Amino acid sequence: MKAVPPAPSDDYAPLRDYAVIGDGKTAALIRPDGRVDWLAVPALDGVPVFAALLDEVGGGRIELRPEGEFRSSRRYVNGTNVLQTTFTTDTGSVRVTDALVTGVAGPLPWTELARRIEGVKGTVAMRWVVRPGTALGTVSPWVEYLPTIGEDPERPTDPGPDECAILHVDSVSIAVTGCDHGPGETERPSDGREVGEDGDGMPQGSFTTSEGSTHALVIAATHDEPLHVPDPKEAVQRVQRTVDEWRQWSKVFTYDGPWADAVQRSALALKLLIHSQTGSIAAAATTSLPESRTGGKNWDYRFAWIRDLAYTTHALVRFGLREETHAALSWMLRTVKADGTPLRVFFDLHGNPPGDPVEHDVPGWGGIGPVVTGNPAGEQLQLGVYGDLLDIARLHVDAGNVLDVPTRRLLAATADTTCDLWRRPDSGMWELPDLRRHTSSMMGCWQALDAAVHLAEVAGLTGSVDRWRTERDRIHTWVWENCWSEEKQAWTMFAGGDELDTSVLLHAPSGFDRGERMASTIDAIIAELGTDGPPYRYSGVESEEFPFVACGFWLASALACTGRTDDARDLMDRMIALSNDVGLYSEMLDPVTGEFWGNLPQGLSHLALINAAITIEELTR
Repeated sequence: MKAVPPAPSDDYAPLRDYAVIGDGKTAALIRPDGRVDWLAVPALDGVPVFAALLDEVGGGRIELRPEGEFRSSRRYVNGTNVLQTTFTTDTGSVRVTDALVTGVAGPLPWTELARRIEGVKGTVAMRWVVRPGTALGTVSPWVEYLPTIGEDPERPTDPGPDECAILHVDSVSIAVTGCDHGPGETERPSDGREVGEDGDGMPQGSFTTSEGSTHALVIAATHDEPLHVPDPKEAVQRVQRTVDEWRQWSKVFTYDGPWADAVQRSALALKLLIHSQTGSIAAAATTSLPESRTGGKNWDYRFAWIRDLAYTTHALVRFGLREETHAALSWMLRTVKADGTPLRVFFDLHGNPPGDPVEHDVPGWGGIGPVVTGNPAGEQLQLGVYGDLLDIARLHVDAGNVLDVPTRRLLAATADTTCDLWRRPDSGMWELPDLRRHTSSMMGCWQALDAAVHLAEVAGLTGSVDRWRTERDRIHTWVWENCWSEEKQAWTMFAGGDELDTSVLLHAPSGFDRGERMASTIDAIIAELGTDGPPYRYSGVESEEFPFVACGFWLASALACTGRTDDARDLMDRMIALSNDVGLYSEMLDPVTGEFWGNLPQGLSHLALINAAITIEELTR
């Protein structure tokens, strides 16, 4: 059969228009007009079949919307990651509920997007189309139609009255089915002939809602295995079960402090990035969304960074979410043990070292390339990860848990390695090509050894404890003498320089410095890197990218740690107002226009919000 022709091109949607849903294996991004522009099947970190987000013409999408003009509003069902969009036309209104549904005992073995359509008022003419993409220009999709089986309960083995569309994109198989969804009566090839050049044969249809009517469009996908074709009525029931399961998960939260709604939404966004099969945590749900209007910095963040996992675990522990905390920490420890030291910066979601990046010949969001799968920073030395790893263990123990003996040995070896490596230049938190003695990296090494000494005192960690204590104090003295600028009255980005770096703000909560120097650094960062929202990451980057969302929340945390709680609260209020209409954040944003930039939802942005809210609440009780 012949490759599916590309769809006509429309304008790319603004990134802040997207909402996200997920099932613990993958995620979908949905526009206010009901169009799914990103659905990473077969897996979150794979080459996506539906990727109009990066390739409007050939990327693939799932459309569901009213005919003609309409207005839309949307929200998440309270306490869930299930999205409801209400469309209003001149003739009536209709509500679409979107979920990547789960099974009775957790994620389904396959991926299943269920779209429940309910008539609310009057009548609304709806249309839909499912158009697979070319997997970022690597394959040619094709379609076949097979008879449905067992629609008559009294004759379950007889073919049903409608055919089921089966899409094939390399080794991914996708079933498109539904109920009362008006599949089109297109002439379809039945003997293996080619699909028409005009796109005939693509799954599409139309129907009209009435008050109280219920309809469904269901898309199910498998990879390199037989395809399960869902019963659409059961899929509709699974939407409600998925709502109930999300609400049950949300009830576990113990946070009821300030900004509680934003904190809960951020926790739910983070939950979507936790890979249910392993416990690993993706840094974001997308790849290659640009950080500036000129492109270039278009990275793939669908990997598990030790740093992000550490911050996530920190937030989850403070929420009392024990299962996710244990799974994430256990995954990280197993992965690090298997990989050895020195610590790798990140792994794929299955715990393997990342492969080489691959650039794809597609235009990118808004035509701003490049589009890549993979990330080139995997082999860098970033000394801050040593502090991340050991501090997670400290937090886990302080929450009442016990370290097993192999983990103690790993952590002791990590502390020894920190003693050996801390004098080396590294790429820093921002994964820069120039190797420097980055201040926040040195502070991270201090944090690692401070945690190791603590674990030796309370958790049975054995080893060169005196050496850890001596090197910890030596690092503190070295940073104090070499990473401070009298002229700027600030901690600098690296020893001997005068550039500023917001990542040093992380070491107000870590305890490295909550005194006059950190307070003065905050003022310098606000003056040189600040905006009315988040600051830029470091000096000189203003011409290359937009302000970094997480840095705004780090600044709020540091303000609270240095006693400026009123300023911290004011900044938190401004930062939370910068989310999109459903409470999500990308990696970066333009504080003037509110435009989102970079990958989304960005785990670090939501993590920073959560930890800032909890820090401020704890310090002002």
